[in-house]
Amino acid sequence: MKNNYSVKPKIMGILNVTPDSFSDGGEFNNLDSAVSQGKKMIDEGADIIDIGGESTRPGSKRISSQEQIDRVVHIIEAINETKPGHVEISIDTTQSEVAEAALSVGANIVNDVSGGNDDPEIIQLCAEKKCPYIIMHMQGTPETMQNDPSYDDVVTEILSFLQKRAEECIKAGIDKNDIIIDPGIGFGKKSDHNLKLLNNLNIFVNTKYPVLLGTSRKRFMGEICSVNKPSDLVGATTATTSLGVLAGVKIFRVHDVMANKQAMETAWAIKSLG
Repeated sequence: MKNNYSVKPKIMGILNVTPDSFSDGGEFNNLDSAVSQGKKMIDEGADIIDIGGESTRPGSKRISSQEQIDRVVHIIEAINETKPGHVEISIDTTQSEVAEAALSVGANIVNDVSGGNDDPEIIQLCAEKKCPYIIMHMQGTPETMQNDPSYDDVVTEILSFLQKRAEECIKAGIDKNDIIIDPGIGFGKKSDHNLKLLNNLNIFVNTKYPVLLGTSRKRFMGEICSVNKPSDLVGATTATTSLGVLAGVKIFRVHDVMANKQAMETAWAIKSLG
């Protein structure tokens, strides 16, 4: 996905097929409910459905590749059979074995929150399969990442990590146009780190790699808005989507597709005026 500034951003709908994700854990962890939610997000305008079988909420423990595969494969198959041709499926995993299983049944994007740190073979897999690879930054692991994360300069350090990892991916054989970068809002960051990253999205956009932004229902916005329930943060999320469009972000990973699609479309219409 080349970062063409004249191309409208995409909405990536989140489909967590887990019992313990921070916002929607347990809601879609069976075939019927997951497929129904996937169809709902597509009807509301999602361009990509991001399917994950392992929770990465703060404090979560890792599960085996086989457990992830058991959770996601049949759901990917079912959604792939019925989705419109323009809709893509992303597998949200850090494990090459899971990614390979998902790609074999219809997924066509790999979204790796570890940026290749968990399983370096995932990079080689994406090179071989010639599929887009999303590199996200995370300090630590989901289990430890919110244990007092610290940076000397959060923007510079994360930018450096993403650029270096992107160069490694290119050397491994991934097409430069298939690399997407994600600063990892909320993954090993305090509230002020997240806000600094959001205030400097243009720096990541200027790398010429498409940027993915994932702020949906994140806790730091709840702190700002004095809201405890993640599902009550739709308005806060749409604010960051509008900000991201104006900064040049190309993919928005969200739970609430319709509201964020409207925010994206409106911000894009304003931005397109030049």
